[in-house]
Amino acid sequence: MIEQFEITLPEFRRGFHLITRTIEQSMPVFPEKGLMNILIKHTSAALTINENADPSVRADFEKVFNRLVPENQSYYSHTLEGADDLPAHIKSSICGQSLTLPITNHRLNLGTWQGIYLCEFRTHGGPRSLVITIYS
Repeated sequence: MIEQFEITLPEFRRGFHLITRTIEQSMPVFPEKGLMNILIKHTSAALTINENADPSVRADFEKVFNRLVPENQSYYSHTLEGADDLPAHIKSSICGQSLTLPITNHRLNLGTWQGIYLCEFRTHGGPRSLVITIYS
């Protein structure tokens, strides 16, 4: 069986945000076993899985990504939407737009210290749409 839902996340400030609970609470019921795929329908934000305990990890992610893909570079040509636009596209390609997670015993089967991150790369990204597909 395949079920599909679409949820809209509220606007988040630029950075890396844990959204695991938001996703879990948006689902009516998880099957006993299966897979969940999450797609973010945007090219300037992304999804990833990483540590869910220490918030300094998320702050350090932001610092590292900003050093890897800095804003205001003279060689960028895609600049009409602001200094953060092209860097946001590149950063989202590095992280990716989808995740596939196992479901076991009616729960996401994540590691003890794992959480789902919304990676917001725009200063004013706005609400973000996710398509969640569950295969059971």
